[in-house]
Amino acid sequence: MKGYGMFKKLAQQLKDYDRKTNAMPVSVPFAKDFLKPKNEFLNNLSKKAVELYERQQDINHFSKLVLSAPENNSHDKMVNKLFEEGVADPFVDEKLADLANNQKFLRDLGLL
Repeated sequence: MKGYGMFKKLAQQLKDYDRKTNAMPVSVPFAKDFLKPKNEFLNNLSKKAVELYERQQDINHFSKLVLSAPENNSHDKMVNKLFEEGVADPFVDEKLADLANNQKFLRDLGLL
């Protein structure tokens, strides 16, 4: 949770900025125009940093889920059971050719 404090500060800064720009009038008119490009650049940079941080956290969470139990092969058992019940294997070339020539399937996809 090393970067959590940074994320929290950036999120709070963005909330404060949005609250100020939408609710409070500017007391010194020239200050707003003078600082506007700098503030917009920094806010866009902060938003980008928050997005990158959230993306990294999503990747970390997904990786943790995927690698949590590598010995768990229940998904393989489920797929094999479906094949035994007669579900078509999508990786067999004949089945792909059948789908490619299936007029109803192609109409449903809007390709005909």
